[in-house]
Amino acid sequence: MRNLLCGLGLALGLLLTEAGATQTADWQAVAFMYHRFGESAHPSTSVTLEQFESHLDHLEQNDYRVWPLEQVVEHLLAGKPVPDRTVSITIDDAYTSVYTEAYPRLRERGLPYTVFVATDPVDRGSPGFMSWDQMREMQRHGAAFANHSSTHDHLVRRGEDETEADYRERLRRDIVRAQQRLETELGAENVPQLFAYPYGEYSAVVAELVEELGYVAFGQHSGAIGPHSDTRALPRFPMAEAYAAVDEFAQKAASKSLPVTSLEPWNPLIADANPPRMRVRLADSTARLDQLACFVSRQGRIDVTWEDRDARVFTVQPPRPLGVGRTRYNCTAPSPEAGRFYWFSQQWIRLPD
Repeated sequence: MRNLLCGLGLALGLLLTEAGATQTADWQAVAFMYHRFGESAHPSTSVTLEQFESHLDHLEQNDYRVWPLEQVVEHLLAGKPVPDRTVSITIDDAYTSVYTEAYPRLRERGLPYTVFVATDPVDRGSPGFMSWDQMREMQRHGAAFANHSSTHDHLVRRGEDETEADYRERLRRDIVRAQQRLETELGAENVPQLFAYPYGEYSAVVAELVEELGYVAFGQHSGAIGPHSDTRALPRFPMAEAYAAVDEFAQKAASKSLPVTSLEPWNPLIADANPPRMRVRLADSTARLDQLACFVSRQGRIDVTWEDRDARVFTVQPPRPLGVGRTRYNCTAPSPEAGRFYWFSQQWIRLPD
């Protein structure tokens, strides 16, 4: 499996993002991303236990398949469709509440899930983080563990006095060290070549290095995974108290992947033009593009300009510059299936001056 992810990931990661890609399959899988469970002191990264249980109940009561994340990636790389109503559960950082709260609930239901581990806090025995012994116990009962870097630094931030070569080497060491620690503690055969960007932040430089190292990578931008999704930055729906009501969770679980075949600019790191003008080309689908709507964080809905409606090429650009930090453009279009929406999200990052 690791060889498949490495070899096919490098080849298909480029193939799936080339302009004019011609895949027409219309399937999707939804990955959810959690951090903490029942930690009311951290509402921006935690869900209540009642919310989490309502999510699991919804999946069970509505006949969703819960697949290991590796299995979804394997199908994506092999060009195999994924059954409708398939979701994956992912958790970032390896906080203690994953072990005390999420693990028993997921184990009771026999559900697979993947925890992306930032290894340095675990090695230091930092308060609030799981131990390797706890992870090994979870592994015996259906958990998978993958790379979230060793330091959990903002990888997009290059040091002021750092050369490009030094910066890339620092990133490489950070990612490789985490993989080595995971493989040493949990078994090399058990650790997939999957990577989750800390804070969901990536740039063209970071993504290029992650791809060179053979990983399929995940961000924190919303949307479903589909046959055109870019393996350098696959989407996940972040779950936090303010956005985790079961009705909202249900809509996200039922979402479909807006089939983006070309995205300009791809690099989320804002270098010059602010606000960035995003140009998107779509493959054919059943999305009702006459109702395509795009929204920008903290600016609301913005106009969609059709550059070529027949070729399904559109552009969006918000009226005001984006602020420092992370911003998302979210675009959705209704599906002919009642209550389901196609969804695409692009993250932008503006570093402090």
